[in-house]
Amino acid sequence: MPARGPGTFVASRTGGEAQGRGPVRRYTVEVEDGVELDPDDAARAVSEILGDPRGWTADAAYGFRLVSSGTADFTVRIATPGTTDRICHVTTPSSRGNVNCRTGHTVVVNLRLWVRGSPQFDGPIEEYRALIINHEVGHEIGRGHESCPGRGQPAPAMMQQIKGLLGCAANAWPYDRRGRCLAGPPVP
Repeated sequence: MPARGPGTFVASRTGGEAQGRGPVRRYTVEVEDGVELDPDDAARAVSEILGDPRGWTADAAYGFRLVSSGTADFTVRIATPGTTDRICHVTTPSSRGNVNCRTGHTVVVNLRLWVRGSPQFDGPIEEYRALIINHEVGHEIGRGHESCPGRGQPAPAMMQQIKGLLGCAANAWPYDRRGRCLAGPPVP
């Protein structure tokens, strides 16, 4: 896996149906040139996450649609750690190569974290990918950071779980299977 790439991206050619009951936010998925990740496969994975009944679409205020062309409301970019650091303006040495972010209307996913996960997240890689997308898209839809609601409870998707769980259990989803919001106290 390359530590850095050229900073140019290949867009997915995959589109999808609208997901959710709320106003639809159109999005594209792009993968940095030179990495071994198919943009169409990545787009399908992101679409599955955003359309999952435990995701943001459990709230009738949100809807999403993967588009391959035309106008999009936001873009999900999967980038090498070096490119992610540049786009996300990472300056703290301990954070270099270890962050995802949202900047403007771009969700930036660190390729290394997408492929390998995080040691702070106890679960399969597909769940960690869901956390990345749900957390950063949560920022895109206006959600702020949250903290652990109590020992042993599911960590909110808007908690910075990569920095530790504070007694919560790792969790990738904003809602549970019964449609209950898994929120915690706001972080000032």
